Amino acid sequence: MIQRIQSLFLLLAIACMVLCLCSTIGVFVPDGMKPGIELYNLWAVLPEDGSRDFSYWPMFALLLIAATLTIFTLFAYKNRKRQAKMCVGAIFLCVAWCIAFAIFGYILEPKDTKFYPAIIAALPVVAIILLFMARSRILADEKLVRAADRIR
Repeated sequence: MIQRIQSLFLLLAIACMVLCLCSTIGVFVPDGMKPGIELYNLWAVLPEDGSRDFSYWPMFALLLIAATLTIFTLFAYKNRKRQAKMCVGAIFLCVAWCIAFAIFGYILEPKDTKFYPAIIAALPVVAIILLFMARSRILADEKLVRAADRIR
């Protein structure tokens, strides 16, 4: 039963990360009546000619690596210690994504614009919570197995 619950947490964390990878995570709205710049994880769509600015790729790389690591974590169920360490790595990458999002959105915003984040940008935070819950279940499962080995 514990294995199913931690797998569900990991699957939901993967879904949150992939959904955030594929969606608009914010808009830079310039002063005046000009259209805004849509921000994705990989690029920003410029409204003048529809071209893309790929200077936001570090956010995409962090979240893609975190999602891939979480997929590998899901299939590493035979080695619970490694699985718990992989959860910590994915949590670290999601926190790094949140920091990069704050830096790109609020500190390095284009001149004369204001940044408005989308609700979907909160999904990596949800993934962090789910990964933490999965890690606690993995460690509880490991503790249960160690206790059963001691009884024998």
